[in-house]
Amino acid sequence: MPESDIQLSLQVHSSMQTIDKNQWDRLIRDNTPFLKHAFLSAMETHGCVSDRFGWIPHHITLSYQDKIIAGMPLYEKHNNYGEFVFDQAWEQAWHQVGLSYYPKLVSAVPYTPAQGQRFLIDAEVDFISQEKLLDTLIQATQSLATEWDMSSVHILFAETDQQHQIEELALPDFYFRHDCQFHWFNQEFETFNDFLASLKRKKRKNIKQERQSILNNGITFRVLNGHTATDQDWEIFDFFYQKTFIEKWSTPTFNLGFFKAIAKALPDQIVLVLADRENECIAGALMFESDTVLYGRHWGCAENIKHLHFETCFYQGIDYAIKKGLRVFEPGAGGEHKIARGFVPVKMRSTHWVKDNPFPEGLANFIRQERQMIDDYADDCLAHIPYQTRPKTF
Repeated sequence: MPESDIQLSLQVHSSMQTIDKNQWDRLIRDNTPFLKHAFLSAMETHGCVSDRFGWIPHHITLSYQDKIIAGMPLYEKHNNYGEFVFDQAWEQAWHQVGLSYYPKLVSAVPYTPAQGQRFLIDAEVDFISQEKLLDTLIQATQSLATEWDMSSVHILFAETDQQHQIEELALPDFYFRHDCQFHWFNQEFETFNDFLASLKRKKRKNIKQERQSILNNGITFRVLNGHTATDQDWEIFDFFYQKTFIEKWSTPTFNLGFFKAIAKALPDQIVLVLADRENECIAGALMFESDTVLYGRHWGCAENIKHLHFETCFYQGIDYAIKKGLRVFEPGAGGEHKIARGFVPVKMRSTHWVKDNPFPEGLANFIRQERQMIDDYADDCLAHIPYQTRPKTF
């Protein structure tokens, strides 16, 4: 049957609860936790995404004969909080000519600058091409933006293969922005000492001194998952999380109910690192794991102790990734301080479609200059990585 004759059913969902969990989850590759039905649903159930925070769900599914063969996490946005691809300059430009930049549509995992699928496509479907399904999902977002009078569509932190596929479609009025993160790549290390041995002498010495200072402070660590973390552990971590955001004059969007819910729903993908001193928990970091990647997400502490952040968030994560044989450790956005701890610059891209663009030349120049700036920045960072030989990336 020609692809043009295949009748697909497109649905827009205001809640994950209206999507079949098993059908959605079977489309996820690498067991990525943030795309799981349980994770996205817990954010909705516990008020982490809502009108209040400017994240309103409009998830898309494509079905054939009542079977979901493609899907897409999608949100209506009324601000840019929790996106990590900053477009305040675009908003200001729209405002200056009397146009509304909000609302807009965003495909991303809220508050989570981690790479992953943005187009969940059934790899076993043989009666319609992957490219056709991807193009259908993109067209659906454009149609929704037009129907609902939204300014634009933004696809953030798509995995590299899908980002390439989008760009190869060569669709009109699409823009591709560039950014840089820092990731750690496992060079088939068997121990943390193997990792240290791959570093330049001075950097290796610095890390050893930082770790020793934590030991000298009498600080020990517990690495827990959803099975072993207790209610009290989550209450303590939630306190750290809330405290960190409030002290930074930011808005905490997750909450204790959410943390407990994902611990129960995704127990084997939770990595909760807690730091103890004299039988008191003084810091914690929450990470997640897929089949191949460790993701660092949130951290907080009761008191500021030198090097505690590096040990809790980076070294404990690297050690865990080595022990589990994970290929990559993504610790989150930003932070040049990560370079000295073994993380290397990784160039990221995002996709943006603008419905009615009042600044075609200006936007193109902005993106071109931004790309050059990111290229120069990444090259400069690469020159300062601590390894004796340049590590293999994936």
